[in-house]
Formats: sequence, C-alpha cells, structure tokens
Amino acid sequence: MANLLLAVIYIAFISLGLPDSLLGSAWPMMSHDLGAPLSWAGGISMVISAGTIISALLSDRMTLRFGVGKVMLTSVATTAVALLGFSLAPNYWTLLLVAIPYGLGAGGVDAALNNYVAIHYASRHMSWLHCMWGVGASLGPYIMGFALNRGQGWSWGYRYIAILQVVLTVVLTLSLPLWKGRESAVAGKGDAPESANKSHALAESVESANAANAANAGKAVKPLGFRQIIAIPGAKSVFVTFFCYCAVESTAGLWASSYMVLHHGLDAKTAASWASLFYVGITIGRALSGFMTMRFNDPTMIRIGQTIMLCGIVLLMVPFPGQIMALVGLILVGLGCAPIYPCIIHSTPAYFGADKSQAIVGVQMASAYVGALAMPPLFGLIADHTSISLYPIFLLLILVIMVMMHELLRSTARRCGGFA
Repeated sequence: MANLLLAVIYIAFISLGLPDSLLGSAWPMMSHDLGAPLSWAGGISMVISAGTIISALLSDRMTLRFGVGKVMLTSVATTAVALLGFSLAPNYWTLLLVAIPYGLGAGGVDAALNNYVAIHYASRHMSWLHCMWGVGASLGPYIMGFALNRGQGWSWGYRYIAILQVVLTVVLTLSLPLWKGRESAVAGKGDAPESANKSHALAESVESANAANAANAGKAVKPLGFRQIIAIPGAKSVFVTFFCYCAVESTAGLWASSYMVLHHGLDAKTAASWASLFYVGITIGRALSGFMTMRFNDPTMIRIGQTIMLCGIVLLMVPFPGQIMALVGLILVGLGCAPIYPCIIHSTPAYFGADKSQAIVGVQMASAYVGALAMPPLFGLIADHTSISLYPIFLLLILVIMVMMHELLRSTARRCGGFA
C-alpha cells in the first residue's frame, strides 16, 4: 500500500509542474487574442503568487483539520477548475479572476505534499519527486505547442492540462483511504526515512531525527499562529534560507537569456536555448541528488549544492572565453540549485519536529513565493539603472546570505540539541 501511495505522489508531482510553465509559453498568443499588452502577464503571475502565499500560510490549519489527502484532493480539483476557466476566459480581467483559485490550489497542494513526503519518505524520494516536478514543467509547453500546432489555439492547451488534472482528482479520490492510513501511522519500515538506517547524531545529520519525529505525526496538535512559528528557534534562519534559494533560482532563470544577449553579445535565439540549460541542470541534478542522498545527509547535500552554485557564479564572471564560461556557469548554477530545495524541506521535520513541520513548511513555501516574486523584478530595476553585468554579483550576494543563514540554522541546532 505504501508503494502504491508513493506512485500516486509521483504522479501528483508531475501534475503539479504541468501548469507552471503554461502562461509563459502561451502568453504571446493569449495577449494578442485578448488584446492585452505583453507586460500584463506580470499581473496574472502576481495574483497567482499571492494566492499561493495565502494558501501556504493556511496549510497547517487546513491539513490538521481535514488531513493531507483531502487537502490534496481539494487543491488539485480547484486547480483543475481554474485551468478550465483559463481556457474559457474571454478577456484579461477574467484571467485575473480565475488566477485567484489557481494560486490558492497550487499553494495548498505544494505545502501539504512536501511536508507529507518529508515526514514519511527518504530524502532520495524528495529529490526524485522534485525532479518529476521538473518533468511536468517541461511537458507543459510541449502540450501547449501540440495544441497550437494543430490549430486548436492556446485555450485547448489549457484544456488538455485541465483534463489531466481532473484525472488526477479522480485518482486522489480513489486513494483517500491510503492517505488516511498513512497519516495515522508511523512511517513504514520499507519506506522510512533514510535516517532510520543511520546512527548519526542530530548535530551531524538532521535526518537521524526523522523516524522519531514521524512517530509524533499522528498526535493531535493545534495549528500554530504566525508569531508562534517565528518564535521557534531556527525558524527565521530557515525561512531566510528558503527565500534566498528561490530568489537565486528565479532570478537566474529569468535573466539568464538577457545577460547572455546584452553582456556576451549572443543572438536572442541562441541565448534562449542556452538559458534553458539552466532548468535542464536543475532537473538532471535532482535525479542525481536522489542517488547522492543515499551517501550524504541533507545538510551536506545543501552545502554541496551551494558550493556548485558558487563555482557556476564565478564562471559567469570569467571574461575569457566569456560565452563558453557563461554557458558552463549557468549549467553549474542549475546543478547547484538541484539538491537545495528538496533537502531543506526534507530536513524540516528533523529540525522542528513532525508536529510543527507542516506549519514551518507552509511558511517556507510562502517565503519561497515571496523570494521568487520580489527579487527578479528588483534585479530588473538594478540592471535598468546600472548594468546587466551585475547579474552574477547579485546572485553571489544572495548566495552568501543563504549560506550564512543555513550555517546559523545548523549552529542553533547544535546549541539546542535538536528541535523534536
């Protein structure tokens, strides 16, 4: 049964990534058909991000009240309805309205599912599951392209994804008994966190506490308020760490092509194809990270990722041969990003206890969305008033803060002797 549920979760992660890249791939045609300026895509993106932040912050309360399975089911169903609404939208303002349930559904499923996997499954599954998200995000534009090439228009691209979400809703409905059984039990022996097979102390490996924390997952607990969450030792550090990570990933991805064109003189088409290798690096890196977590614990994986990111950023600054070094640098930054996101989430129950992890993960998700929402536009303003050449410097400064906050979290863990 545990393996069957894991298969459902893998499918859910693929489905979670499918809609994420649709707006960017379809917007040129959508803006033309709806008579909206090209820049107005940012408004839709901001509404979606606001919805994800709200639902992520509410995830602890919702999950404790209804359970992970029902939250997942409701969130995916809401997302399916919203995608169908996108496909039927007659104008831009309808898209803004439909973006509200889309964001609420996406944030709810993201926070609930990530915390569930962190408590019940090994670190390798977290990495591979986020790799599956990358697969879904990569498939989305291909599905949209399929609809466009057949002359069906962007509306059918959204409709195809909505149909897939409806299918997932049916699957989740049928799997509700599996979720209920797992939520009321300790992680099974066959799929217990890897730390169950390791003897490291928490100060050396946060995963060694996962199995013990999972035993508390079924206990009745009250939802924590935001002030209570912030007051937990180490919480601020992990939130800033997550904010910085998503700031680096989103800024690096959004401005990579512009940096290659304006600073290294590449033509736009070549720069776009090169910039896509950043996301290829993340997807391949997460596949590899799953195997590496069998050897290294979560903090070590995070440090490895940060080191690779540093190497990539340094290469972005190497002047000769600039274009080749920039390409290699982008790929390395993507590879470095790969283990950080899943390993931070997976280590959360070990740092803070399974009874608090949903609340922590919810605020982590909100921090991630804020970082992804705020920092790329901030760099855009900086580049507009100075130079695009500051791109690697901007990434480096955020990386330094991320490293400092992660090490501060580790120091707090050692000082407090664990957060169970």
